[in-house]
Amino acid sequence: MRQLLALFLLFFGGTAAAVGYAYATVTIPDPNPTTLLQNNVYSWSDGTVLATDGSVNRQNVSLSQVPADVRWDFIAAENASFYTDPGIDPKGILRAVVDMAEGGSVQSGSTITQQFVKNTYLDQSQTVSRKFKELLISTKIGAGMTKEQILQGYLNTCFFGRQANGIQAAARMYYNLPVDRLDVSQGAFLAAAVNEPSLFQHAGSDPAAKAQAEARWSWVLDRMVKIGKLTPQQRARYAAAGFPAPRKWTPGSGFTGETGYLVQLARSYIEAHDRTITDSTLSRGGYQIHTTFDRKKTAELARAVARVRKQRLDPAHRSVDRDVQVGAASVEPGTGRILAVYGGPGFDHAHYSDNADTSGVPVGSTFKPIVLAAALQHGAVLQPGKSPEPITPASRFNGDDGIKIKDQQGHYVADPKDPTGLLHQHNDTDQRWGYISLRKAMEQSVNTPYVQLGEDVGHGNVARTAQALGLRPGSLAAPSAGFYIGTSTPSAIRMAGVYATFAAKGMQTPPYSVTKVTHNGSALSGFPAPAPVRALQAAVAGNVTDVLRGVVARGTGTKAQALGRTAAGKTGTTDDFRSAWFIGYTPQLATSVVLFREDPKHPQLQSLVGVGGLQKVFGGDIPTAIWTQYMRDALAGLPDVPFPAPASLGHGTDEPGAPTPSPSAAPVKRGGKTGKRTTTTAAPTPGAPTTSPKCRHHKCR
Repeated sequence: MRQLLALFLLFFGGTAAAVGYAYATVTIPDPNPTTLLQNNVYSWSDGTVLATDGSVNRQNVSLSQVPADVRWDFIAAENASFYTDPGIDPKGILRAVVDMAEGGSVQSGSTITQQFVKNTYLDQSQTVSRKFKELLISTKIGAGMTKEQILQGYLNTCFFGRQANGIQAAARMYYNLPVDRLDVSQGAFLAAAVNEPSLFQHAGSDPAAKAQAEARWSWVLDRMVKIGKLTPQQRARYAAAGFPAPRKWTPGSGFTGETGYLVQLARSYIEAHDRTITDSTLSRGGYQIHTTFDRKKTAELARAVARVRKQRLDPAHRSVDRDVQVGAASVEPGTGRILAVYGGPGFDHAHYSDNADTSGVPVGSTFKPIVLAAALQHGAVLQPGKSPEPITPASRFNGDDGIKIKDQQGHYVADPKDPTGLLHQHNDTDQRWGYISLRKAMEQSVNTPYVQLGEDVGHGNVARTAQALGLRPGSLAAPSAGFYIGTSTPSAIRMAGVYATFAAKGMQTPPYSVTKVTHNGSALSGFPAPAPVRALQAAVAGNVTDVLRGVVARGTGTKAQALGRTAAGKTGTTDDFRSAWFIGYTPQLATSVVLFREDPKHPQLQSLVGVGGLQKVFGGDIPTAIWTQYMRDALAGLPDVPFPAPASLGHGTDEPGAPTPSPSAAPVKRGGKTGKRTTTTAAPTPGAPTTSPKCRHHKCR
């Protein structure tokens, strides 16, 4: 026991001596000089300048200029013991050090003094050594500077979003007021903004950001009551007056056209791939961001959208055309490089939401190739209790309208909205197709075969295939029959990436926008080009491409033939015509185009019926016209590269009930013990005529 006590005392004494020595020897560095702060420079893929941002917006003020109630807003929110503590929070520091040592991120809980030291004297690196240095310097600062000096320095160095560094800049950016005219309620919002500047900077225009900002603002006022700086009666008056909504902000007001969306994509990418890069550090400048964006293709995509809009839409005389939105993205197969996006008319037109990177717009029948790929890869359970059967594009399923759908256990799928309680799946037409091949069903965008196929393959297999192809799990809809015909809401960028994977023979590369980042001349790690991984067997990808070639050759995408070169693609139109898509590709380029209607003041999808003077708007119309115009320009001068001939997948199986080639064979009911029918993959006859069915409302196509 004595030996253990001696060892403990020796360890404790040694640690204390080491900390004491570090404290004695550490020096307070010079403040980071504001003269070193720079713009950030974003470059096109050819190295020319795309945009600059990050210029410092700061006006230092004395503490006496900040109203006392506003100062207490920050103290209540960030460090209630500020005037009594030594400048550090030992428990918070220990927690942060332990978390970082275990590979976690830096934890909050730093005192105002520590935040002032980090902002003024140190960098933003997330390391144990930096945190330890922050502790030592904070202790010295706490002993050597007055609380008023520390609080003044803190308020002048905080980042508030909207490129506002310091409370004076924040007061002007959010309320167009000098800091000395802020009231306690406005100060509570600014104290909240320090917590999440990248979100709360949009509180003047984004309902979701406003809701979270209002909750944090309310919490700050509650804290003011708790520490005795507001009475409950005063708190109630501020609650009755309501949330002090900041004025609307026009981020990057100098950005025109697509520039704002491109910068937004690049910023999001680098922040996601390097946790030390934040809105705050980017605001301080000094970064050089090299992007994948092709200047020529970006301009060509914007021109294609403008040209088709001018040709097809008449907002001056047709009110339904006024809220039409277009999103588009172009991805390079094999590399995943995002070459061009169309996010909207531009920040300079007060349109800040990137339509190419939005979520919430269903993809419709452009999801069917994913279902087909999953079926070719995994097979389908065609009879309850049996193993999955092989599927090929020649496999035949019932294409009739209004049929009931069965799950893998042989039970009919329920639909509480149907009078019978069972789902009767509908197509966009009342044509009686009978049993048709999956190839034919894809070409004509017949829903019933793909809903039944999806159920037979299973939601899990289809969802896993979608994710392997690059779709984010959060964008995938919940299990339902509609899932297989496109109720999911991935972005145009992600869908272009999926079809780029088909073009790349099943090799998937996540779409990416940044190739290199330097800071103050030093290259940062963490930005290598993503490595391709196999998402589909090459034979599966090749057969999907071959089927999608048929969509262009003789299906719903025939208007894409105007491109005049080898292409594959798929149209998509959702229920109630709330979105229309065309996604197509050549071996060199994959591009998605989405059309939807949304009133910016009431952000929810509206029907496209009547847009462009059309009774119904399909993906094979306006979206295909934009796609064709753009692809013609983007591929000009490049050879017409053919797709490889698809490899044979061998014999596939028909849905039970499909008639056999032999006239003497009787059809077998679905779920029976016999009656499997096999078919072989056969290439379609190019240019074979098909009947254009009469369409009706409320169906995916």
